[in-house]
Amino acid sequence: MDDFQTSPRDPVGWHGTTILAVRRGPEVALAGDGQVSLGQTVIKANARKVRRIGASGAVLAGFAGATADAFTLLERLEAKLERFPNQLERACVELARDWRTDRYLRRLEAMMIVADRDHSFTLTGNGDVLEPEDGVIGIGSGGNYALAAARALLGVDGLSAEEIARRAMRIAADICVYTNHNVIVETLRTDS
Repeated sequence: MDDFQTSPRDPVGWHGTTILAVRRGPEVALAGDGQVSLGQTVIKANARKVRRIGASGAVLAGFAGATADAFTLLERLEAKLERFPNQLERACVELARDWRTDRYLRRLEAMMIVADRDHSFTLTGNGDVLEPEDGVIGIGSGGNYALAAARALLGVDGLSAEEIARRAMRIAADICVYTNHNVIVETLRTDS
């Protein structure tokens, strides 16, 4: 699930993630492909990299990076959401601060996209909590392909956030060898 190049802790170099968030109208969709690769070998084709978190499942989270690192961060984010219910932005800022300053967390190699009814954020180990201007975020090895496709599809009238996410992920999978067509999409309605 890692889209990082080789590092001292990962000399082989794990690859293979595309995560995309699209916010349009009353809907936010978070999509992730299912491919996990090790070098030039597909290890798994149906990994689940997008899920609902939080007490009521009102937050969508997707991750790119080392699997164990990503799960550690998801658990930490869920703890922050318990401490700050219905305050995704504050929970993300608290997690990013811990991630940047804690000696153990600093070593984690992952990125996350999280979204609720009101906000979408990219979280990184550099302490970044970034909200896009246009409601679209892409991370991972195919993230830029999916991001570009989704931005182009925003100009097509009548497409929902989920439809844009699915089409953009298909385009990314056709281009990025570390991304497959086994896409999982989670959606939230922002008007309910």
